[in-house]
Amino acid sequence: MTVADLLQRWLVDYAEERVAGRTLQRYEGTIRNHLIPAFGALALQDLQPAAIQAYYRRMQRSGGLEGKALSPATVLQHHSILRCALSRAVRWGLLAANPADRADPPRVQAQCIRVLDEEETRKLLRALRGRTVYAPTLLAVGTGMRRGEILALRWSEVDLERGELAVVRSLEQTRHGLIFKAPKTRRSRRRIALPGFVVRGLRDHREHPPTPRCAGRSTAVDHGLVFPRADGSPWPPDSFSAEFARQLRLAGQPRIRFHDLRHTHASQLLRLGVHPKVVSERLGHASVGITLDTYSHLLPGMQAEAAARIEGTLGAGLP
Repeated sequence: MTVADLLQRWLVDYAEERVAGRTLQRYEGTIRNHLIPAFGALALQDLQPAAIQAYYRRMQRSGGLEGKALSPATVLQHHSILRCALSRAVRWGLLAANPADRADPPRVQAQCIRVLDEEETRKLLRALRGRTVYAPTLLAVGTGMRRGEILALRWSEVDLERGELAVVRSLEQTRHGLIFKAPKTRRSRRRIALPGFVVRGLRDHREHPPTPRCAGRSTAVDHGLVFPRADGSPWPPDSFSAEFARQLRLAGQPRIRFHDLRHTHASQLLRLGVHPKVVSERLGHASVGITLDTYSHLLPGMQAEAAARIEGTLGAGLP
């Protein structure tokens, strides 16, 4: 078996059943454009850690498509794909050990997360009020839902009387078109309590939608979406992000990603002292550890607060 045989078998027998459509497309592109040209002709048993290490170095210098250098983060993705495929080969009895385990992938600096404070958030919402992206922005700020979850939300999953909604699916944009899929993880399927300003905003959005259905342009299937396009069809995620950026410019607001509103919700809750487990449940993270790893560095005051609290409890009467 060659390395190319393994990678193609791994895509079909393993990755297709476990990753989302867009992720699978990225895996396929990396394997087709980079890993197979570099290692595909080698017999699986002949793949050595030194060759993998040289590949990482070459990719960061000029080894990408058209001779372009790849970023450390991109090369790390290559490493993850190759390592996972080779790990399956070990599990399947095709290799005794994983050579990628003995190669050192590039170090990647932690991504800078952009979050808004409370006043910036209020200013953003005031600036977008009356625009088509206002209600989705309000929901992102108030719940931390992912973009695909917001665009897949149906009115049947929203209970404004009880002030909650259910996240049961997500909208994904693939090369085959738009698809509704199950949430990202098991914990992503969740119920979220809504703050009052979100309930009021959704009620107003339902009664006075910013883009009423266009007469004569109904879709074949009425999805009952909370945030459809004017003809009732799902709003493609990339198109929505482009419209969000355009509306920010028109409103004279600083540029941020829509996903940054999810980060904003989480960081504001943690600053308010909401338990990390509750924040994790609202975000639909697979574990509370992911929440803490992602956001703890945004809260430098928490260490000082912890020290002050233990001082107040134990410090009195001690030298």
